[in-house]
Amino acid sequence: MTSLITEELVLLDANLGGTSTEVIAKLAERVVAQGRATDVIALQGDAVARESKTATGVPGGIAIPHCRSTAVTVPTLAMARLNPAVDFGAKDGAADLIFFIAAPDGADKEHLKLLSKLARSLVKKDFTAALRAAQNPAEIVALVEAAITPAPAAEASAPATAAPSTPAPAGQRRLVAVTACPTGIAHTYMAADSLVAAAAEVGVDLQVETQGSSGATPLDPAVIAAAEAVIFAVDVDVRDKSRFAGKPLIQSPVKRGIDEPAVMIAEALAAAQDPNARRVPAASGSSDATSSSSSGGRESVGAALKRALLTGVSYMIPFVAGGGLLIALGFLLGGYAITTVADDILAANTLFNLPGADMVTTLDAKFGPLGVYLGAVVFKIGALSMSFLVPALAGYIAYAFADRPGLAPGFTAGAVAGFMGAGFLGGIVGGLIAGLAARWIGSWSVPRWMRGLMPVVITPLLGSIIASGLMFLLLGGPIASLTTGLNSWLSGMSGAAAALLGLILGLMMAFDLGGPVNKVAYSFAVAGLGAGAAANQAPWQIMAAVMAAGMVPPLALALATSLDRRLFSNAERENGKAAWLLGAAFISEGAIPFAAADPLPVIPASMLGAGVTGTMIMSMGVTSQAPHGGIFVFFAIGNLAMFVVSIIVGTIISALAVIALKRYARKTPIAAADLAQEKVAA
Repeated sequence: MTSLITEELVLLDANLGGTSTEVIAKLAERVVAQGRATDVIALQGDAVARESKTATGVPGGIAIPHCRSTAVTVPTLAMARLNPAVDFGAKDGAADLIFFIAAPDGADKEHLKLLSKLARSLVKKDFTAALRAAQNPAEIVALVEAAITPAPAAEASAPATAAPSTPAPAGQRRLVAVTACPTGIAHTYMAADSLVAAAAEVGVDLQVETQGSSGATPLDPAVIAAAEAVIFAVDVDVRDKSRFAGKPLIQSPVKRGIDEPAVMIAEALAAAQDPNARRVPAASGSSDATSSSSSGGRESVGAALKRALLTGVSYMIPFVAGGGLLIALGFLLGGYAITTVADDILAANTLFNLPGADMVTTLDAKFGPLGVYLGAVVFKIGALSMSFLVPALAGYIAYAFADRPGLAPGFTAGAVAGFMGAGFLGGIVGGLIAGLAARWIGSWSVPRWMRGLMPVVITPLLGSIIASGLMFLLLGGPIASLTTGLNSWLSGMSGAAAALLGLILGLMMAFDLGGPVNKVAYSFAVAGLGAGAAANQAPWQIMAAVMAAGMVPPLALALATSLDRRLFSNAERENGKAAWLLGAAFISEGAIPFAAADPLPVIPASMLGAGVTGTMIMSMGVTSQAPHGGIFVFFAIGNLAMFVVSIIVGTIISALAVIALKRYARKTPIAAADLAQEKVAA
């Protein structure tokens, strides 16, 4: 098996920059330089994206940035002992020991187990002390290899994270826990060991199920039954939560299991004796498993609503994306009038019985009878896909609150909203009601014989009656009127009003580059896309404004790194090369590395150009029937020339603004090492 770490992958007492992003960039460069990965930008991007989900700093001056990446060819550890230390988000301060774990996207379990063993060793004080005392890279490599390939005796004495073969002593308090993080490499196992150690210190028997990348050994049902409470230290859904139904629950992000294990143990023991403590629902609702705050309490109402809405939008987008592109292709092949005759064409014609010349003339189709028939086919497929927009939105909003038992009430309420003309607003309201109703019904205390019927019969039945009944009897009509008024207002927008809306949407798209504000603007555009039509193109214009504005920041930073390279570090210049493609594909996150390293000039400059682009798009009547894809969905863009011109103008404005702010508002010279490299290259 290839060695995970070599002396060339160790940097001692190094200055790798002042931010976590800069440190990750330098370590990614080292991994690629050693031939263990193929693309610095891709590896750095995957690691920074993972870092944005959960900070990888842990107590004791340690950070474990890690990721799976298609750029990685060999599972790798790169280690740096920093001077000065850099903040990686740990509560106790900056980190000086950095282990960068780079795993291939399809890493085998044996390698993943070794990486996990290293992560677990980092919670041991004697191991980290030895790392700090090491005099050279060879000592670091020896320490790491000893940690990941322990002797059999050491293996046997490691803290248990699965059910023991012998029961706990009589009278000893018992808890169970599940730990899981998005990549399942480091935090999953560190949290498990930290919780086990904290429980042992207070005489509590704790058995942990680690749901990581190297596999999971489920807890013995007898161990779960004997436990007084359960701890979920997770950033992702817990698999098969119904096993823990009825147990008092303490839920927090996985990192809290590393930072505050003793506090979580104490909270679990207290919850076990509290009759009003939150419990794992019988229907294994995901709301309880993924939604608590870092303090271990319930999440706020605002956070719950935001999570539910974004869940609904994320599941809805594939229906809209596929449907929107197919409808656009149908218009291309059969003309805009295909909307009125598609059903008749499909009923009367086949691939071997194409429409007549009169239909081609009526539709003014450019591709003859075959184009008309294929246009009708793809348009109808797209229209049917788009018809799931509101039900999918409502269904997955309900799913966010009540897991699978919420799906049927949510989809039904969404279908009712569509039937009544309440549109996406009705879908949102119906989904919220359905999810809350299903969650409430799932919390009922019912006889044991009835529990099996709850998630598959009773909850869907009663939830559908409550949510859809309220939509029919009370809410559907008013929401439909509001939707009609909103569509009329959008359809009538022109001149200054349309330009102002474009400006606001553009500013929102560039404000946090994929964050909550960006997602609000994007969700607004996507949710309204289904209301677009040849006679009402305002929703398509809004989609075009959002997409074009979101393309500007990465394109602008790419241009800025080309115009004035000396203002940017080597890593930023490399990021700039990738940002051309990311921007063209409408991936606003391509600008994140620049904003993370130097937000004061980057964010305002990005907003300036994106705002101008949004204004131009709305003023010129540019449309997009596709919710994503950037320039690569050109066939779905109306007035493509002005779409491109608007993006170019915004890109130039933002690029010049970034350069001006870096030069004059706050000078940002590149690192001395980068200057030296430039001189060598010259």
